[in-house]
Amino acid sequence: MNGMTSIHPSAVLESLLAKGGRSNRRANLVKMHDLCRRQHEAGSRDFSLPTVGRLAEAESIMKGRALYNAQSADYKALIEAWAAYSGPPAPKPPKMLASHEYLMRIEDPAIRSIMQSIIAERDKLKAQLNVLKANAQVTVDRRPLGATGTAAPGLQPVTVLAMAAQFTPSELEALQKAVSADFLESRGLCEGSHGEIVNARGRTVFEVGFARAIRKVLA
Repeated sequence: MNGMTSIHPSAVLESLLAKGGRSNRRANLVKMHDLCRRQHEAGSRDFSLPTVGRLAEAESIMKGRALYNAQSADYKALIEAWAAYSGPPAPKPPKMLASHEYLMRIEDPAIRSIMQSIIAERDKLKAQLNVLKANAQVTVDRRPLGATGTAAPGLQPVTVLAMAAQFTPSELEALQKAVSADFLESRGLCEGSHGEIVNARGRTVFEVGFARAIRKVLA
């Protein structure tokens, strides 16, 4: 409960005791009520289950973890009554950063100002570095140049390597030169209408489709 109430927890205790039950339960409710009363008189407004549970266990009223059981509903109702009666816990003071605590030890205001600027710059750089780390993703593709990925539904991707990508630059250059009109002419050869390579006497040096096959590979 966050808001305060004018209903005194003693009235809640009386209603809980009026329900009857085992004498041990009634005695423990009275002990829990007295514990909470002393907590309130000490000026504390912390009636959370972990805090009250530790106090109750220290005074052998009950195990602290037992407050989380369904059978402990009456104890929790009594604790909540004290929490509502005392009001919400005071906000905790903000935790002082270690760097700020260090600065406060420097008596010279000039030196303190310089150190404050250095710490601020450090924090800024650390924040920028964290942003870079969070967004840095390096993908190393070790597939050969010209390779593409393909996959059938439900299967792992398969790397497909283009034919031309299997050759070195010098090998590619040699193939391109082999079907070049200038190169063939300089050797007394020419390309026929069906991709065959013939010499000056018209004899076939490379069979039909030779030049076309090379160009397909290069493509």
